[in-house]
Amino acid sequence: MKRSVHELRGRISHERFWIAAPGASAVALGAMGAHVLQGRLAPAMLAVWQTAVQFQFWHALALALALLTLPDGPARRIACAGFGFGMALFCGSLYALALGAPRGIGVLTPFGGLALMAGWIALGIAAVRPRS
Repeated sequence: MKRSVHELRGRISHERFWIAAPGASAVALGAMGAHVLQGRLAPAMLAVWQTAVQFQFWHALALALALLTLPDGPARRIACAGFGFGMALFCGSLYALALGAPRGIGVLTPFGGLALMAGWIALGIAAVRPRS
């Protein structure tokens, strides 16, 4: 199916947002941990915060890789969704826990980890599939 130039421009603009937002917010959240939360959070909670920042950075890069290199298709969509939802659930729950959210929020963390793993698996499948 042929796509119009307008549709492609909209898609490219939308993808640029999803490439930029997780990376830029990881920088901001990392700086917040280093400059605002230092001394305000217990060292163990600051370590949780830093874990979330590191996972967000790595998965922001993985999301960019998937968006920029994979052909449109199910594997690409699954990879991108896995990385996006995984960052939201995994990193988001860690950020919330570090800031004092109820421990029950931690139930989201493994679901986020599973989503991140699904993203990596889909990326791997797409990378080894022959392109047509």
